[in-house]
Amino acid sequence: MATAVRIWTNARLATLDPKRPGLGIVEEAALVVRDGCIAYAGPAADLPTTLLTSSDLFDCEGRWITPGLIDCHTHLVHAGNRANEFEMRLAGASYDEIARAGGGIVSSVRQVRAASEDDLVQETLPRLDALLAEGVTTIEIKSGYGLTVDDELKMLRAARRLAALRRVSITTTYLGAHATPADYRGRNRDFIHDVVIPGLRAAHAEGLIDAVDGFCEGIAFSPDEIRLVFDAARALGLPVKLHADQLSNLSGAALAASYGALSADHLEYTDEQGTIAMAKAGTVAVLLPGAFYFLRETRKPPVDLFRKHGVPVALATDNNPGTSPLTSLLLAMNMGATLFGLTVTECLAAVTREAARALGRIEDAGTLEVGKSADFCLWDIGEPAELVYRMGFNPLHRRVWRGE
Repeated sequence: MATAVRIWTNARLATLDPKRPGLGIVEEAALVVRDGCIAYAGPAADLPTTLLTSSDLFDCEGRWITPGLIDCHTHLVHAGNRANEFEMRLAGASYDEIARAGGGIVSSVRQVRAASEDDLVQETLPRLDALLAEGVTTIEIKSGYGLTVDDELKMLRAARRLAALRRVSITTTYLGAHATPADYRGRNRDFIHDVVIPGLRAAHAEGLIDAVDGFCEGIAFSPDEIRLVFDAARALGLPVKLHADQLSNLSGAALAASYGALSADHLEYTDEQGTIAMAKAGTVAVLLPGAFYFLRETRKPPVDLFRKHGVPVALATDNNPGTSPLTSLLLAMNMGATLFGLTVTECLAAVTREAARALGRIEDAGTLEVGKSADFCLWDIGEPAELVYRMGFNPLHRRVWRGE
């Protein structure tokens, strides 16, 4: 069978290749795809002549090409919404007050439990399509709104099914330790032993998960309780990540790093000790400006500490019904710049290369390098800064996944 080769010519590349400075820009460039993988990405003048035969040629007409965008932290599979809590928050109720009054995560739990797997798939597709329309080619989806073994598995099966319905790479994360349901209130350890760990083992046996997460916070699970979950994940050979230091400093970042976590996420209250631990472990800091904005928080994650100690930074939408109903990774970049002070280069790396690193996918995604999956975007822009600068405007010309 003949090898399928496609060449994208007359392009400008922002490769995000770490071997190149900044965004890894290549002017007057070409990108070659062979059988769904990148075979060449560099100056058109250096394009090997052997690649010019039996090839489909696409003229990019001077457009920019970036790696496909990666949304590395979402709760995309859920049912219903929590607009009523938004109204409560506008009236002055805090996140903690809403959660302790029976709202928050547990209200989404009721809606997910009432939904079928088919319901979850159909309700999630419009949210997924909104992200794909802005150039997302890889997305992480967590469970965590079922809080029974069967309902957590239902969420994960729904997430896996989405990959068969759309041209997108999906990684799934088990978040059984997201909240404690009403029937286990005050008995977190019993919930972990009765539900979270059995659910984890069942999901792993069914091949439904790529990583394990937890919510380490005063209104959720303590560090010692999270360790029980992470020890079970480690026994199964699964990588971990953690919702850490969002509302208080429980040293969640350091805890995540002690397990070699792929990422620690939120991090508004992370201190220098936690930052140093993350740097040593190679744990990515995933910042979630949508939740920061939506909750009207004032404590910003310590971006300067991350820079000082060389902690890689990713950005994500944190799409969820209660604290970040955001389906625009482009807007998340703008928020990362305006709210957290990230540079354009940091923002673009945060939704490509570093997002891939946060998912353990850096070997096959996140940059335009030979051998990686041919997931990339063509943009109608004059310079890459426009992708961070604009709000409510989508300059995507074409989204390419696996070369198609």
